[in-house]
Amino acid sequence: MRVPGVVPACLLTVGVLLTGACAEGGDDGTLRVSGSTTVNPVAADAATALRDRQGMAITVDTQGGSAGGLAQLCSGEIDIAMSSKPVADSDRLRFPGCDYTPTRIGEDAVGVIVRREVYDGGVRSLRPDQVRGIVEARITNWSAVGGPDLDIFVYDKEPGRGTREVLDTYLYGDEAAPPPPDSDRFAIVGGNEETRTKLLSTPGAVGPLSTSFIEGYPGLAAVALEGVEATAETIASGDYPMSRPLFLVTDGPARGAAKTFLDYVVSDAGQRLVARHGYLTLAQLAG
Repeated sequence: MRVPGVVPACLLTVGVLLTGACAEGGDDGTLRVSGSTTVNPVAADAATALRDRQGMAITVDTQGGSAGGLAQLCSGEIDIAMSSKPVADSDRLRFPGCDYTPTRIGEDAVGVIVRREVYDGGVRSLRPDQVRGIVEARITNWSAVGGPDLDIFVYDKEPGRGTREVLDTYLYGDEAAPPPPDSDRFAIVGGNEETRTKLLSTPGAVGPLSTSFIEGYPGLAAVALEGVEATAETIASGDYPMSRPLFLVTDGPARGAAKTFLDYVVSDAGQRLVARHGYLTLAQLAG
């Protein structure tokens, strides 16, 4: 439903040439990219570079996060899906005719992000059982895990987001995560920017968020998990337990403009964009 006076999300892309329709475009030669808000900064910068250097027409959007991008790809609405999670069996079952072809572009870490007063108040590291207690609203005050006497407010990601899947896998393994708790101090949020805004504005807040999205925001901090901090070394080695690969996904092998885009992102110039946004590059992952 279109809300009067609200600009559609596909027209809010920053720094990218906007041509064609939101989901129905493409007939005019526009390359359509959509999905993960984590991958979006890299894709948006790559689109700007290709527009400036080669005159390509590209739209970059973030409707529905990783799962939304994969669904749009397999419905023929876009050409490239941005995903901050591997293609799952559930994705393949939903679109059995889709030939998911992922291209890895880098690696990210998901952090348990808290407000600075919580971190400075003593919450520097958490165990999985403590994080489960917090997100399930069984632990409701930071003093219970060595922090200040401050009520906890949890911002969790909506289902289908790559960040949410990483957290759920860390906490529950192959088991299904429980339903959201019946608590007035728990809310579901969408993209990374929204999550960061909510965390910054809510005393006692905590939520899963890409660690790159708190760089330059001293009011937020990532706690260590089981004593391991999210650093380039611990992410590359696999010691940090909540890292995840970043992908650009096509339906079958990329051709034409889509291949040009993917080739650019994995090139030296494109990998500098990956590093600029705080993610590990393919070279760093290779050791």
